[in-house]
Amino acid sequence: MAQVITMPKLSDTMTVGTLVKWLKKEGDAVKFGDLLAEIETDKATMEFESFADGTILKLYAAAGAQVAIGDPLCAVGAPGEAAPDAPAGSPAPKAEAKKEEPKPQTPPPAAESSAQPPSTKPSTDWPASVAPAHSGSPATGSAPAAAPVRAAGERVKISPLAKKLTASKGLDPSLIKGSGPGGRIVRADVLAAETAGTAKAGSKPAAGSGSVPSGSSFNKGPIQEERAVPVSNMRGVIAKRLIESKVTAPHFYLEIEVDAEPLAALRTQLNTGLEKQGVKLSVNDLILKASAEALRRVPEVNASWEGNQIRYFGAAHVSFAVALPDGLITPVIRDAHEKSVFQISADAKALGKLAKDKKLKPDQYTGGTFCVSNLGMMGIPKFYPIINTPNAAILGVGTSVQKPVVKNGQLVVGTTMTLALSCDHRVVDGAVGAQFLGALKQLLESPALLLV
Repeated sequence: MAQVITMPKLSDTMTVGTLVKWLKKEGDAVKFGDLLAEIETDKATMEFESFADGTILKLYAAAGAQVAIGDPLCAVGAPGEAAPDAPAGSPAPKAEAKKEEPKPQTPPPAAESSAQPPSTKPSTDWPASVAPAHSGSPATGSAPAAAPVRAAGERVKISPLAKKLTASKGLDPSLIKGSGPGGRIVRADVLAAETAGTAKAGSKPAAGSGSVPSGSSFNKGPIQEERAVPVSNMRGVIAKRLIESKVTAPHFYLEIEVDAEPLAALRTQLNTGLEKQGVKLSVNDLILKASAEALRRVPEVNASWEGNQIRYFGAAHVSFAVALPDGLITPVIRDAHEKSVFQISADAKALGKLAKDKKLKPDQYTGGTFCVSNLGMMGIPKFYPIINTPNAAILGVGTSVQKPVVKNGQLVVGTTMTLALSCDHRVVDGAVGAQFLGALKQLLESPALLLV
């Protein structure tokens, strides 16, 4: 008897999933554990495995469709068996909708600006805006000249497989128009571009090339194309969670200034002395370690509000914010209080890469008891993050700043860093928050304690 496979719940906050692409087609034989599709949740893009043996009789959802939990994805049964109809109330299967073409606009001069938005990551992590395609003259029937399908500095959405294909075939992904969800480049797009010969690496027009009238400005025209972008699963969940946090958790804020010179000196010594072993600690690695140790000293912060009770946790599962194109995700370093700074550094690097590739598993981004958000590398001196509930507090880390300070009664140039703690007043009182920041300050100003 045919078995209908439905959309599973792949994360704790998931209500719908986006079917990025099918890895099998109707008529293919599948076995238990075979990969069927890639599904984007509100947290990550995950590979979905078959839990049945047989032949794919019918695909109920098209690539790019949003499917609610429990709605049918496909039917698996014996070869030649009739596929059951989609259950009543389920959306009828339909091909991926064509994206509305932007209204023609007068394009800015054909030159690429070298300006890039400030970021801790490459410019490919910033929101995209699709530039109008240039077409050849219909009167002459001439082929359109190869032109970038994206604006300068615009993020390129591309699947891991398509990225490998472009590298192996010597193609420039910024010249390929994606047909996947949100303009994502998939394997078929790469193969089509290879056949057309329009995306060879190095074929992008050089900045300043072409006919530009004398005295014209490269800065004229709109900053981006006006458009309305549907809210992604991730952004929708983030919006809901942040509203819940600000409405239900009474925030209050504390800040403390830390002498950053001892921490910088220790980091330099460790990275220089252990370079041959491949060790490269970041400031954030040391702050994550210090946070775990501060939670050991002031464990009342390592807690959460549960309505009729406050839960105090015996382990410090420290999460850290990672910026993604659609928002933020907070991978969790489990049992950070028991790990060395080198173990924490290795975990943070591995989890950060998985987060950016949208390959985190649910147990890698849930269950944190305290969160660290660091904007110091972007030059922000201080900020007050919203609590990642059900945590009782979140630490905001600012950049290191040179300023006049008093040391041993003398006015000298020093380097300081501001730490801001956002607290849920239902769980953490002002005195407790101050004790935590005091413990954190002591650890960061005497960082050798982090190596014990």
